[in-house]
Amino acid sequence: MKNFYKKIDFSFFSSIKIGKTFEVLIINELDTSPKLDKYKDFYIIGKASNLLISDNPPKLAMLGKQFCYIKQEQNLFFVGAGTGASKLASFAKNNNIANLEFIKNLPGTLGGLVKMNAGLKEYEIFSYISSIKTAKGYIKKEDLKYSYRKTNIKDMIYEVVFEIDSKLEYSQEKEDMFKKMRKNQPKVPSAGSCFKNPKNAFAGEILDKLGLKGFNLGDMSFSKVHANFLVNNGRGTFSQALSLINLAKQKAKEELDINLELEIIIL
Repeated sequence: MKNFYKKIDFSFFSSIKIGKTFEVLIINELDTSPKLDKYKDFYIIGKASNLLISDNPPKLAMLGKQFCYIKQEQNLFFVGAGTGASKLASFAKNNNIANLEFIKNLPGTLGGLVKMNAGLKEYEIFSYISSIKTAKGYIKKEDLKYSYRKTNIKDMIYEVVFEIDSKLEYSQEKEDMFKKMRKNQPKVPSAGSCFKNPKNAFAGEILDKLGLKGFNLGDMSFSKVHANFLVNNGRGTFSQALSLINLAKQKAKEELDINLELEIIIL
């Protein structure tokens, strides 16, 4: 299957329901010329689950069906980076594979989850991967730099490899625990956690302390349910969202001397 362009309306497609209609390159071909990096001018969007897209974003692309798969070989399984988190979670449960119970509660595709080292509190995806595949071939986890919600991965991820821990089984107890951890999250459109948790602190508690929990500009607000979720209550706009983000960062610095770092990505 070859690459092609598709028009996507981000006011429907993105999780925060903000954005215009843009032409997006659907990638179904592996870049076999890593020195040229033919996709270097594109931003890979996945399912746009943590994106805030302006009216003038960079060129956009997403992995197509060719990169949506899960293949198991002995104690390893290979997952296409375009595979949705929920599909991987179902695979782990159906095949009694441990350690990925938290994946079910994460939005987006695997490539994006790995690139930002997504997770739930101390559980993060880099704890369980073995290697990734880029146009340069397979790269072991030990050769990558990663930390809380951050990696040094610049190249496009095509595949992620996991190693099965045969000593452990899938835990329904953990699945239920992670589900409870998500109960305090708003049900209205958002891009997930707005800010990363500073060291020894929680971004939601900081925003609450600053009086921003429930604070709104137009239809955009910091949620009354969880202050660290920037939510779209109807017809929210990019400019309203950006103004709230800048207000929070300014107040955190001026009042608490804290530099809030974004977890959502602004394009």
